[in-house]
Amino acid sequence: MTFRHTTTSLAVAIALAISGCASTTPRDAATTAAPAKDYYGTLEPFAANAVYFVVTDRFVNGDTGNDHRDQGGANRTFDIPLPVCDGVAGNIGYLGGDFKGIADNLDYIRGMGFTSVWITPVIDNPDEAFTGGSPPSCGSILTDQGKSGYHGYWGTNFYKLDEHLPSAGLDFAGLAKSVHAKDMKLVLDIVGNHGSPGWTMPKPQPKFGQVFDKAGRLIADHQNLPPQSLDPVRNPLHRFYNTTGPVDGAKGSIFDGNLAQLADFDAGNPAVLEYMVDAYGLWIDQGADAFRIDTISWMPPSFWHAFTQRIRAKRPGFFMFGEAFDYDAAKIAVHTLPGNGGVSVLDFPMKQAMDEVFGRKRVGFERLAPSLFLTEGPYANPYDLATFYDNHDMPRMDASDEGFIDAHNWLFTARGIPVVYYGSEMGFMRGRAEHAGNRNYFGNEGIKAAKRSPIHAALSRIANVRAATPALQRGLQLDIALQGDRAAFYRVLQHDGMRQIALVLLNKGDAAQRFEIATMLQAGRWRSALDASTVDVAAGGALSAKVAAHDVQVFVLDAPVMEPALQAALDQAMSGARRAH
Repeated sequence: MTFRHTTTSLAVAIALAISGCASTTPRDAATTAAPAKDYYGTLEPFAANAVYFVVTDRFVNGDTGNDHRDQGGANRTFDIPLPVCDGVAGNIGYLGGDFKGIADNLDYIRGMGFTSVWITPVIDNPDEAFTGGSPPSCGSILTDQGKSGYHGYWGTNFYKLDEHLPSAGLDFAGLAKSVHAKDMKLVLDIVGNHGSPGWTMPKPQPKFGQVFDKAGRLIADHQNLPPQSLDPVRNPLHRFYNTTGPVDGAKGSIFDGNLAQLADFDAGNPAVLEYMVDAYGLWIDQGADAFRIDTISWMPPSFWHAFTQRIRAKRPGFFMFGEAFDYDAAKIAVHTLPGNGGVSVLDFPMKQAMDEVFGRKRVGFERLAPSLFLTEGPYANPYDLATFYDNHDMPRMDASDEGFIDAHNWLFTARGIPVVYYGSEMGFMRGRAEHAGNRNYFGNEGIKAAKRSPIHAALSRIANVRAATPALQRGLQLDIALQGDRAAFYRVLQHDGMRQIALVLLNKGDAAQRFEIATMLQAGRWRSALDASTVDVAAGGALSAKVAAHDVQVFVLDAPVMEPALQAALDQAMSGARRAH
C-alpha cells in the first residue's frame, strides 16, 4: 500500500469518527471509566534517546600526548591538508581528537538535550598514510590516496584500541563509564564488511590489507593483490576475503562488489563471523550500549541475521542501526525485517526529503509526508529509524541558520530517533563535502562559537523538550496537516501507566502564523512544553496558538485518550504502524 493510499484511508476513518461521535466527548475525561488501550509508536528503550554523532578525531583534542605527530615517516599520518576548495581546506590526517576530548565535553553535549553519543570506530588502524587508490578532490568520494585512518574505518585488529584515542586512565571502558555517569548511552560504530585498503599500493605497506587476531597474530593478508588475483583455496591468508572486484553501477549492483580498494571480507566464511562476533563482544563488555553498523548493505542479510542473533544472545535487546546508503525505502527496509538482521537503519529517504524542505530549496512540509511511512510501510517499525539530515559521508546540509532551526524542530518532534552530526548546532561547514571541509576539526573554539549561535539555542530548547516528553520519543504520530510552511501533528503514548498526548505545531515561514486546531482535539488543560503556559479546551472546542517565524510549539495533555475521533484515528494508526512478524 502506498503512502498516499494509507493517508486516504486514515483520513476517511478520521472523518467518519468526527461526524459520528466527536460531540460525545465527556466534559471531564478523568471521571469516565474506560479501558485504556495501548497506543505507541515503539516500545524500543533506545528510542528515548537523541544521538550526537562525532568523528572522534575531529571533535576535540583533549590530550596532545596521544597525537603521534611523528607517525608514518615518509607517509606521515598527522595533519595532511588538502588543496583549498572554495576558500576552505579539508584534511586527511589525524588532527588529535580523542576520548578525553569527548569526556571533557559531555556536559556540553548533554546540555543540548542529547542523551547518547555515537563515536566512529575505535579499533586499530594502519600507522601510515595510504599510497594506493586515487587522489581526493573537492567533491570526490572513495578516493583515499594519501589519507590516514583518522576516521577509524580501516580496521586491522578489531580487538585492539587505536593508539590515538586513549589517555592515561581513560581507555574505552573509561570513556563508557564517563558517558554512563552523565546518564547517557555510548553508541559504537562498527564495520563488518571490510578492513583497511588492501591493494593498488606501489609497494606493500605495513598493516594495509591485513587482519590480526586477539594475540596479534596475522590471520589474513591481501598481499597488495587485486581481489580477482586472490587464491583462497591455496593460500590460507586469502580466505578472509572476497575475490570479486569493483562492480560498475551501470553493469550491476555496486553492493555486490569491492568498495574502493578496501579489503572486502567474505561473508560466507564462518571464520569471519566468529571473528566479528568475538571482537565486538569485547567492546560490549567494556561498555558499548548500541552499535551503528557501517556499510550494512555490502554484506548479505544472512550474515547480519547470524551476527545479530549472536550479539543479542550475549546482550538481549541490544540496539543496532545500520547504514544502508540508499534513498529507496523498500531497499533499506530489508535490514529491519526478521531473518535479515532485524536492526534499525539510518533513514536516508527522510534525509533526502529534509534536505529539500529545510535546505536552500525550501520546499513545503508536504515533501516529508511520503517518507514517514506511518502505516503499512516497508519497515518493521518506522518509529525505530535513526533520522538525520546529513553526516560525514555526504555534503553537510546547505541551509540558513533558520533552515537548521526548522530542521531540528522537525527532527526532535516527528517519529524516529534523531541523530545530529557534530557542529551542526552552529551550521559548521554547511554545504561542505568530505574533502572540502565536512570533517574539519571542531575543537574547543568550535564549542565556544556554537554556544553563541542561534541554532544552538533553538536546538537545545527543542531537544530538551523531547528528552522530557515521552510522547515525542515513542508516541504514535497522527498528521493533521503538512503543507507549505506549516505542520501540525499529534504524538500519542498510552502504555504501561503513561498517558500523554502531544500536539506539535511547526512554522518554518518568515512570519508568525496562527494555528486553530480542532481536529480530533481532546478537551482538557493543555500545557506548553516550551513555556509552561496552559490552554483550556472545552469539549468540541479548538486550540488557538500563535507560532513565531521559524519556531515550534508543543502542547501536552497528560490524560488518557477519551476523544472518540482521536481514538478512531489511533486505532487505525496502531493497526498499521508495524509490520506483522
